[in-house]
Amino acid sequence: MKHALHRLTATKAKSADAGKYSDGGGLWLYKRRDGGAQWVLRYTLFGRRHEMGLGRFPDVSLKEAREEAEKWRAVVRQGKDAIKERERQRREAERNMHLLRDIAADAFESRKAELKADGKAGRWFTPLELHVLPKLGGMPIAEIDQRDIRDTLAPIWHAKADTARKAMNRLNICLRHAAALGLDVDLQATDKAKALLGKQRHTVQHVPSMAWQDVPAFYQSLSGGSVTELALRLLILTAVRSYPLRHIHEDQIDGDVWTIPATSMKGRVGTTSDFRVPLSDEAVRVIDEARKLSRGGYLFPGVRTGVISDMTMSAFMKRRGLEARPHGFRSSFRDWCAEATNTPREVAETSLGHVSGGAVERAYRRTDYLEQRRALMESWGELVCKNSHR
Repeated sequence: MKHALHRLTATKAKSADAGKYSDGGGLWLYKRRDGGAQWVLRYTLFGRRHEMGLGRFPDVSLKEAREEAEKWRAVVRQGKDAIKERERQRREAERNMHLLRDIAADAFESRKAELKADGKAGRWFTPLELHVLPKLGGMPIAEIDQRDIRDTLAPIWHAKADTARKAMNRLNICLRHAAALGLDVDLQATDKAKALLGKQRHTVQHVPSMAWQDVPAFYQSLSGGSVTELALRLLILTAVRSYPLRHIHEDQIDGDVWTIPATSMKGRVGTTSDFRVPLSDEAVRVIDEARKLSRGGYLFPGVRTGVISDMTMSAFMKRRGLEARPHGFRSSFRDWCAEATNTPREVAETSLGHVSGGAVERAYRRTDYLEQRRALMESWGELVCKNSHR
C-alpha cells in the first residue's frame, strides 16, 4: 500500500541506534551495534519468506535502496524468486563480458612470443578477423556451439579449404584459451563442426618447385644485377624462407656466417635461438654485389621504402613464364640433398631451419651442425654455379 511505504528518512536512517527499521513494502534497514548497517528486502513467495541483501548503508543510500527494492518487488510479482533471478542475471552478465572477439584478442596476445615478429608480419589473426569474428565476434564464447561454427565456415569450407582449416584451428585455440580462464565452453565444438561440414573436397596445393637439376640454368640466367635478381640468387644459395631473406641486414652478417634473429624464423616454436646460415663463396660474392644497392643497411631495399615485397620475386619468375615460385627452391635444395648427396637427415633439416625432435632431444643436441652445413652449402653453391662464366 502506498501509505505503508517510505517510513524512513535519511536522517533517521543515519542516526538510528542498533536495531531493525522498516521503510515499508518489505524494505528493512538492519543496524548492528558495531555501527555497520545493511539494507534487506523481505518478500514471501509460494508461502516461504526470503531475505535479500541490497547492499551496505550508507554506501547504498535510502533512495537507491528504495529503487532496488521496487525493481525486485516487480520480479516477485511475476512469480519469480528475486534472489535466484539476480544470480541468473549476474551469470548472464558475466558470460556477456567474455565475447569471442575479446577472447580471440587475448589468445593472440598470449601467443605473440611464439610468432614471427610478434605476429605483426604473419597471418595468425587474419583467418579469425576475416571469416569468424564478423559473424561470431559479438557472441559470448560460452554460447558458441558446433552449429554456429558450421554456419560460419560453410561458405569457405570447400572453396577456401586451407583458410577454413586455419580459421577452425584458431577458433579451437580460442576455446581452449577460454577454458583455461575458467569459462564453461564446449572444447569439442570444432571437432563436432568438422563432422557436420564433412571432408573437404579441396586438396592443399603445395608451392610449385623447380627440379633441382634445372636450378643451375635458372640461377645462371639471373645476370642482370638488379635487387630482385640478387635476392633470388641468395635465396637459392641459402635455401632460407623469403621473409628473413628480404629483411637481411648488414648487422646480421659476420664474415661467412649470416645470423637470422629467432623472431624472423618461422617454424621454430620450442626454441628461442637465432639461426646461423653458413655462406658459400658464391653467397658471399652475391652479398658483396648487393651491398652496392643497399639502403639503411638492408641489402634488398624496396623501390621507395622498406625492403622488397614478398611478391616481387614471385612476379619476376611469373614473367619468365615459370610455374615454380621462390619458396619452392627450398624443396629443390631438399630433393638434391636426398637424391644427390649422403647428407644425414638432421643436417639437411637443420639447413632448412627446421626444428626437429622433442624438447628433451633438442636439449641434449646442442649442435646446429654448422661445419657440416658449411660443406653442404658450398657444394650446393658449386652446383648452381657450374658452367657459369661470371
